[in-house]
Amino acid sequence: METDAVLDLMWIIICGILVFFMQAGFTLVEAGFTRAKNTSNIIMKNLMDLSVGSLAFWAIGYTIMYGDSIGSFIGTPSLFYDVRGDMHNLFFQTVFCATAATIVSGAIAERTKFSTYLIFSLLLTTVIYPISGHWVWQGDGWLTGLGFIDFAGSTVVHSVGGWAALVAAALVGPRIGKYTDGKSNALPGHNMLYGALGVFILWLGWFGFNPGSELAISGDSANNVAGIVITTNLAAAAGAVVALFLTWIRYGKADISMTLNGALAGLVGITAGCAAVDPMGAFIIGIVSGIVVVFSIEFIDKVLKIDDPVGAISVHGVVGAVGTLLVGVFATDGGLLYGGGFAQLGVQAIGVVSIGAWAMITTFILLSILKAVMGLRVTEKEELDGLDIHEHGIDSYPEFGRDK
Repeated sequence: METDAVLDLMWIIICGILVFFMQAGFTLVEAGFTRAKNTSNIIMKNLMDLSVGSLAFWAIGYTIMYGDSIGSFIGTPSLFYDVRGDMHNLFFQTVFCATAATIVSGAIAERTKFSTYLIFSLLLTTVIYPISGHWVWQGDGWLTGLGFIDFAGSTVVHSVGGWAALVAAALVGPRIGKYTDGKSNALPGHNMLYGALGVFILWLGWFGFNPGSELAISGDSANNVAGIVITTNLAAAAGAVVALFLTWIRYGKADISMTLNGALAGLVGITAGCAAVDPMGAFIIGIVSGIVVVFSIEFIDKVLKIDDPVGAISVHGVVGAVGTLLVGVFATDGGLLYGGGFAQLGVQAIGVVSIGAWAMITTFILLSILKAVMGLRVTEKEELDGLDIHEHGIDSYPEFGRDK
């Protein structure tokens, strides 16, 4: 192999390893933002998202996503992918797939059957994610043909997971005690240190997620990668700062959970356009993302009365959609503010709506079937005692007691 080819392959693998480590970040965020009695359940769901997703995506999902296009809708499936020269891409795309799956975990935490969740995770990584991903990233998908831009997956990965999470959380229903007399009650997470450490790990992992999506680092790609690192970091920082001051003004306190979600929102928001916007555009996208996530979390919780313990629907679904739309505004080549008119913005809207509808409709159908066959929710006693003891036979923190 030529030196440049070796460099590019090594870059993709290293970035894939960083994205793999994001699974630890998601585990810590979800565990920290929920109660101690469900910690082991959170761990198991995130472990199995990665494990089940890796097997399912290798077995058939990768070819459904990247196989020769059938009608610009789906790849030609084949079993147990084994093309020696493409193993680096299989790994990189596998960890992206696992990311989409694990987003759902946090939104339905603390009350969902582990067995049902495993089956849904398998179906999401085998069918839901690969098909809509084909539309954008395979090269011959119908959204690619329209000129839709989603460089690293604000919509392809994050919104798919976020919209699936919205439907799942609505179908499972709120946790016991979350809503009384029409009022939303706080059910605080048990460890903000875990949550913060998880966000730092996710932020680090995003330097594999976005720059790795260049799929090369040799030649001109080196400067492209460096630029993507900067746009990614600026958006995350802006999202965190804006969420901090917005909640400080609204609540009278410097809210840690909203600030952490502000950083994640900036990361999700910039993911679609990280290679298409300049640093100033990334800064503004981060600001918008930080504002949107705060109001979205409040709206979903207090108006829609959908219980999302970690804010996953807002961070990944809503902000993923907004960030994808903003590519049509801030893209230096064809964006609204750069003389491109509304054409790109229109294409971005088509992609956001179509992929959102796909994720929600398929999730509703699959979970409705699973609800009828297996049930989605644990019993009241199991929920009150905690999923750790009933689903996994362990207390993560026996010294705390099971009411925390």
